[in-house]
Formats: sequence, C-alpha cells, structure tokens
Amino acid sequence: MKILAIDTSATAASVCIAEENKIIGEFYINTALTHSQTLMPMTENLLTHTGTSVEELSAVAVNVGPGSFTGVRIGVAAAKGIAFAKDLPCVAVSTLESMAYNFSGGDCVVCACMDARCSQIYNALFRVGGGRVERLCEDRALAISDLKLELTKYSEKVMLVGDGAALCYKALAETLSGVSLAPMNIQVQNAASVACAAFKSISEGKTVSASELMPAYLRLPQAQRELNKRMGERKE
Repeated sequence: MKILAIDTSATAASVCIAEENKIIGEFYINTALTHSQTLMPMTENLLTHTGTSVEELSAVAVNVGPGSFTGVRIGVAAAKGIAFAKDLPCVAVSTLESMAYNFSGGDCVVCACMDARCSQIYNALFRVGGGRVERLCEDRALAISDLKLELTKYSEKVMLVGDGAALCYKALAETLSGVSLAPMNIQVQNAASVACAAFKSISEGKTVSASELMPAYLRLPQAQRELNKRMGERKE
C-alpha cells in the first residue's frame, strides 16, 4: 500500500510517498514562496522522481489542522483534488498528532505547540514509548500559563515540538526542569510523520471520502471573529 501525505499547515510545506514500513520519497521546502506556488510542483516532481503514478496510490493523507488557515485550506484542497480524480480514500490527520510521530522511537511525553497568536497556542499532549503514540488530551487552544500548570503533573521527560515550541520553552524551562526543546531536524511537522499517523488511522478504518475531507480549525479565522464582533456591537 502506497500513500501520498501532505503538510502545508505552517510556514514549511512537504509531501511524501510512503509504504507502511518505508519512506519512498519526501520533498520539504521552507522558503518565502507560498504553498499555492510550491505544493503541486513538489507533488508532481515527487511522483516523477520516485517513479510513482497516481494509479498506484491507495490513499491520500493530509494535516487538516490546527495551523495556518490559508495553509490548511491549500493542503486539504490539493488532497481532495487528487483523491477525487481517482476515487481514493482520504485520511484527515491532526497537525499536532503528526508531530508526535517525529518521536515514535523515543520514550517521553510530546508537547506539540503551534503559535496561535492572540497570546495562545494550539496544543495537544502525547505519550510516546515502545513505538506507540498515545493521545493524552484533545487538540485545544490555550494560554501558555495554563499549559505550564498542566505539565507539572508529568514526571517524564517532556519534549516541546512545533513552531510554538521555542516560545513555550522560554516560558517553561526555568520552572519545569524536565522540559526540553526538540532538535531542529524533528521540531516541526513534516509529511513523513503525516504518513506514519495515517497508516495507523487506515489500520483502524478511519478514512473519509474526498467530499467528506474538511479542515479542522480550533477557532474561527481572524476575519470571521472581527465580523462577529462588529455584528455583536451593532446589536447592542
């Protein structure tokens, strides 16, 4: 079984073709170019360089959020388009959960953190050990101070990962001695880890059709929040 995995949930973009126990190929780019400029050329080149045709794919997986609203939409739209054309099943992967798979060979608590702005982070906690990833809480948006209080409950080593990891490390490291910042090469989400998370979902029968695949935002986009605020002020 070969799957195509996609991540465009933050600044970097990546695509991967994988089998259950093998990464066949992965392209990763972190530049000033937009995902709309890079994603499809990367995907086409990856298919070409790995000698893979779309007909050989069994599923398409994508990080559906949380993350950049525009980035997530681009990734989901690309996955839907590829899947629609060949009637392939899709796998909706949590961006935060995919990052936990960066540490699937370790033994620790993974604290996935993405900068959500507005003095908040997107966060979820996972226990990793014995090659397994166990979710400890649902994806949520919360203040770093609330995360600090929650992490005091864990005696294991805690690894901070994600584009909000450095921000959290500055706030937590002085008072929480067990907290560490993940190394640069495994600090952010990537399509290979999306593929790892997707294979688990596939084994559990957790796939959706292309029409059912949707972004998973933890809060409304800024434009919608501002509109709701203005509408509320008019009603007062």
